[in-house]
Amino acid sequence: MKTAEMTTSEEVSAYLQQQNKLDLLRFITCGSVDDGKSTLIGRMLYEAQLVFEDQVAALLKDSKKQGTQGGDIDFALLVDGLAAEREQGITIDVAYRFFGTDHRKFIVADTPGHEQYTRNMVTGASTADVAVILVDASQGVLTQTRRHSFLTSLLGIPHVLLAINKMDLVDFDEAVFDRIEADYRAFAEALNFNSITAIPLSALQGDNVIERSARTSWYAGPTLLGYLETVEIAAANTAASFRFPVQWVNRPSADFRGFAGTVAAGSIAPGDAVQIQPSGQEAVVKEVVLFDQSLPQALPKQSVTLTLDREVDVSRGNVIVAADAPCEVSDQFDTSLVWMDQEPGYVGRGYDLMLGSRRINCTLTDVKYRVNVNTLEQSSTRELALNDIGRVVLSLDEPIPFTSYADCRDLGSFILVDRFSKTTVGAGMINFGLRRAQNIHPRSVTIDVKGRSELMGHAGQVIWLTGLSGAGKSTVADAFERRLYNKGIHSYILDGDNMRTGLNRDLGFTEGDRVENIRRTAEVAKLMADAGLVVIVALIAPFRSERSMARSLLGGQSFAEVFLDVSLEVAESRDPKGLYKKARRGELPNFTGIDSPYEAPESADLSLDTSQLSIDECVDLLEGLL
Repeated sequence: MKTAEMTTSEEVSAYLQQQNKLDLLRFITCGSVDDGKSTLIGRMLYEAQLVFEDQVAALLKDSKKQGTQGGDIDFALLVDGLAAEREQGITIDVAYRFFGTDHRKFIVADTPGHEQYTRNMVTGASTADVAVILVDASQGVLTQTRRHSFLTSLLGIPHVLLAINKMDLVDFDEAVFDRIEADYRAFAEALNFNSITAIPLSALQGDNVIERSARTSWYAGPTLLGYLETVEIAAANTAASFRFPVQWVNRPSADFRGFAGTVAAGSIAPGDAVQIQPSGQEAVVKEVVLFDQSLPQALPKQSVTLTLDREVDVSRGNVIVAADAPCEVSDQFDTSLVWMDQEPGYVGRGYDLMLGSRRINCTLTDVKYRVNVNTLEQSSTRELALNDIGRVVLSLDEPIPFTSYADCRDLGSFILVDRFSKTTVGAGMINFGLRRAQNIHPRSVTIDVKGRSELMGHAGQVIWLTGLSGAGKSTVADAFERRLYNKGIHSYILDGDNMRTGLNRDLGFTEGDRVENIRRTAEVAKLMADAGLVVIVALIAPFRSERSMARSLLGGQSFAEVFLDVSLEVAESRDPKGLYKKARRGELPNFTGIDSPYEAPESADLSLDTSQLSIDECVDLLEGLL
């Protein structure tokens, strides 16, 4: 018995050693809905005998209850784990599975086919080496096939396995296979793939999944698993310049201070000279630590802690790089962006950008074009809708170190987060930093804000009145300015209608134009406040995001948000310009409160109910903000 136990232990040890020597292939399955992605992965795991007996028993039971194959084994259930997925027979979330053969280890991400879950597909594809793109042989190349292929190319996945599935539905017709392959290759000519390999399959019946099918005698290429076991993948590039985003400053005691993170590119060893970006400080690596071990070297994708030979200021979000090959630094970028939110992205709107472990304010300053995924044509636009893919310019509040996505995925990829809902609204890739950012050097001036305030006799300030049309913004602003004038306080009103007759006369009333209207007004208000004026902004400003942008734009200067809080019924009953009547007749589309939303402030500095307060009472309360 003892000998048998030792033999078993030795066998397990030998197996583990053999597995440790194998390389790892990450791949995704994608394509249109119901092309058989989950079924294909389930069939491959089952036929390769990579499913345990208890899992097979559970699969047989679940197939009778929730399967789509009339009581036969539904291989998709091996992958579709969510209750909603099994009920609807679709994939919603990304399902990851790890498995191995004698030739290679694999991590597969089974991604959703539905257009509304495109964002999940992007998540699964972000680390893949190969994309298995399925096409239903009875349907051919569809819009979602093209969208996923374009995203696959955009994300830099070099190899595509074109899995032409459900060949059993077309009697394994070679002509159908050839036509679909030709259609796809014609579309993919403009995409950046190193290789495209087409395989005829029946995931449901197992043809060409593990074993070559007798029903495709006309096909001489590899099987699905055969391809995955032999396709060449790029080895970790240890010769690249060292890049190490700092995720955590590790200080368990006064005797140890290290910087933890994952090597994004290159390699590092004790004695190597490094630079801390963006500060530019330099030091030498003293030790490379992994738990309680000291390593001779750290390689790409390895999570380690670095200690340095001297005390330097390093914090989360900084990047440690090779001293002789630092990253570029910029605050403006040309990017490729996938929009993932129901709420469109507008030129001029601000978001939180997360790059590695860093979060920073950014503004979508330009949409160069949107891509038609069917034709790959580029069309002009000023906004991005759900699942749109566009070329976008982003401006950040301060310069950051970066690399292009093509050079290093970890330092060239980012997400955009809505500042209020905290949802991820976009995922993007940096193409390059803009030169114009390097050509702009704000001038320092002799007379500063303090000097101008002393000359004026008071500090500059912005009082931002927001509320529905008819809430009384212009009336209160005018009375407030008269009060300030009588007290010798220099002020100016930026009224919404007046702004639209001059600086903003080119803007309409779409949500995108409203965003730009508020941005321009905020920029003007900032300059006026900097000059020492009390600026009274009377603007509907319906979106919280833009009012938040205006507040942050003023920086250390004083900014007060004042909400003229009246109900729609009260505002509409006043209707001083007759606008509500026109809007109700359909003559004024996108009118705030009727068919365009107004987002009331959640924490205004002051709320004024003009249906209860007199004008003088409102002005008295406003004076308290100065």
